Amino acid sequence: MGYHETYSLNAWKWLGFVSAVWVQAISGNNYTFSNYSDAIKTLMNLTQLELNNLSVAKDIGKAFGLLAGLASDRLPTPVILLIGAIEGLIGYGVQWLVVSQKIQPLPYWQMCIFLCMGGNSTTWMNTAVLVTCIRNFRRNRGPVSGILKGYVGLSTAIFTDICSALFSDNPAKFLIMLSVIPFAVCLTAVFFLRETPQSVSVAAEKEEARYFAIFNIVAVVVAFYLLAYDFIGSTNQVFSLVFVITLLVLLASPLAVPVYSFCKSWRLARFAPDVERREPLLEQEANAAAERNEVIND
Repeated sequence: MGYHETYSLNAWKWLGFVSAVWVQAISGNNYTFSNYSDAIKTLMNLTQLELNNLSVAKDIGKAFGLLAGLASDRLPTPVILLIGAIEGLIGYGVQWLVVSQKIQPLPYWQMCIFLCMGGNSTTWMNTAVLVTCIRNFRRNRGPVSGILKGYVGLSTAIFTDICSALFSDNPAKFLIMLSVIPFAVCLTAVFFLRETPQSVSVAAEKEEARYFAIFNIVAVVVAFYLLAYDFIGSTNQVFSLVFVITLLVLLASPLAVPVYSFCKSWRLARFAPDVERREPLLEQEANAAAERNEVIND
């Protein structure tokens, strides 16, 4: 495999990792039940015990994550992502219909099922992302796991702060975010997140270490940015809009890594023909020199 093909594959691998980071940044919705639980409790006239049991149903959905683990060795990554995306769209979408009063409150047992689906959806997303990225970066499994888990931890704050900034903590709009945004991000990741051949060169290992350092720095910056907003709060609509736009730019900034890798691949593609033309000439000169040495020795 030539240098051009190697760098091209690396660029696609990093693009897949960026999409994996985005999936993780929106897959922590299991920890956001308190943001809309009061609305469900009021609309369905639930006791605190019944509300707690709904939360348990959501957590039981996470326990069924073992199904995603079993499927990860039998199904391609895009299929696993789609299962999680569709399940989340249905689970949180039905909750949105109830909270926004588009439909009458469902029977309690049905709500348990849909909360269970919402909780289970993220296990498919997390499994698809983690398994694929660890296979793509076998020599950097620790940094990969740390970065992806870090973005899961940030995802709750990302959802909560965006909803607070744009929708004044409206529970119905928060639920529509939980149902639509993960679905859209997973559909995007379907096209980029896939297993790629391993690079074995020392230069590639050093390059991976540098790139992972960039991802870590971005994660820390996003964390402090969210923390600063939590302290300051939303002062007016313009400030809130600027906050959301800046946050989205920060989340998109890791795209610089695959873009740089693609540019490097493009530059190598331009010079590759010259290298290929030189290599036969160099080989002929080496053979001629070897023949001369043999004649002299004889």
